[in-house]
Formats: sequence, structure tokens, C-alpha cells
Amino acid sequence: MVNIIEQQPVGVYLHGSLAMGGFNPKRSDIDLILVTNLPLSNQQKRELVRFLLERSSQPFPLEISSLTLSQIENWSYPTPYDFHFSEFWRARYEAELQSGTALYLNNEEKTDVDLAAHFMITHHRGIVLSGRPIHEIFPSVPHEDYLASILEDYKECLVKIHDKPVYCLLNLIRVYWYLKEGKICSKKEAGVWGVKNLPKKFTVLIKRVVEAYDSENIDCTFIKRDLNEARDYIRLQVECINADLINEIFE
Repeated sequence: MVNIIEQQPVGVYLHGSLAMGGFNPKRSDIDLILVTNLPLSNQQKRELVRFLLERSSQPFPLEISSLTLSQIENWSYPTPYDFHFSEFWRARYEAELQSGTALYLNNEEKTDVDLAAHFMITHHRGIVLSGRPIHEIFPSVPHEDYLASILEDYKECLVKIHDKPVYCLLNLIRVYWYLKEGKICSKKEAGVWGVKNLPKKFTVLIKRVVEAYDSENIDCTFIKRDLNEARDYIRLQVECINADLINEIFE
């Protein structure tokens, strides 16, 4: 990869489930942040896409965000980035390479609301794969920006909990735990905490969700009423803890 970007990276950093001990080989991504001194050229991005298309999901999906050092040091939210790849982008990148267009592979600066959450996790739980130490590179993300970042996913999970019950319920609990105690955690850690700390009427449901997260069968079925009750309880607690800021973000 270094040969493709034609510069020595400032650093390569692991975050997400693999860094926090919740990696499931059957369905987890490997989450990476690449930091460079200079932006990547259009040609370098195309070569990097070809490289990643060949290697992602062989055997594990890769998700990588590339940022310049100046983009990180000059903090703003939503956070600018230079390049991004994930399996979600595979089809559009394959089409772009085939057609030779530059709709996505260009030098226009883009922003990503998820990066604030990624930076916070990297700052607290990340692993240096190469380059400079994390504390020298990544800022301490302001509480308001981190909360705004995780609430984007939180809002979607409130709506889609029946479609993705395991992912959504664990994310809802993760947001609640952060607001309640300031804990930066993985989805699995949130589930374990939820079993111990949420009302006992939700214990069986959360245990089943954690077991599903650890297994290959993430699509197991749950009773909608149980999911609704857990979701509504967490939503009420979240809104009570930080009502003013949440209302401002949701407007």
C-alpha cells in the first residue's frame, strides 16, 4: 500500500471491534485509519481502490478512511477526509473504474459524520499498526461532536430495530452507556453491560442479542413487542439525560 500512495504514512491505526476485542470473524469488518502528510492524487486513489477491491473480504471486509494530517489537526465536524473504502462502496467503485469517471474518485474534499466516533474510539481504544503514537495524532473529540456522531446511528436504529435487531439494540445501549457514564465501548461490551444494568425484564432479550452477535446467526428472530419495549425504555433514558443537546441535534 505504501508503494501505491508514494509517501511514508504518518501512521496506520486500527479501531472498531478488532481493536476492542469484539471481532466476529464471520461478519466483522477490519476498521483502519490511514494518515498521510499529503493528499492522495486521483491516480493514487484509483490504484488504492484496485488494491482494496482485490483484498477486502479475503477473508475479512476492510473499511479504511484516509485523512491528511492537516485534516485531523484542524478539527471540524462533520470531519473532512481524503479517501474512503468499504464494502458498501464496492459496486460504485467497480463501476467507476470500468467507466473511467470521477464521480467518487476525485480530489473534492468530503466529510463524514462517523469520523468523530472513529476518532474517539481510536483515541481511547485504538492500536498503532505503524507510525506515530495515537496521542500525538488524534485530537480529543469534543463531547458535543462525538454525541452528534453516534446519534446519527442512534436515530436510524430507533427506526430500524426490527430490520437489524442485534446491531440496533446494541448500538442503542452503547449510546445510553456513554451518556450515563461516559464509557467508550464496543457493541458487545454494551450488551454485557446492558444485561447487568438495564431492568431485569430486558435481561433475556439482551442475552439473546449478545449471543446472536457472537454467533454466525445474526438474523435470528425476536418478538417485536420486546424490541419495542427495550427501544422505548432506552430512548426515554437517553432523552432524560441530555434532553437539551439531543433536541438541538435532532432539529
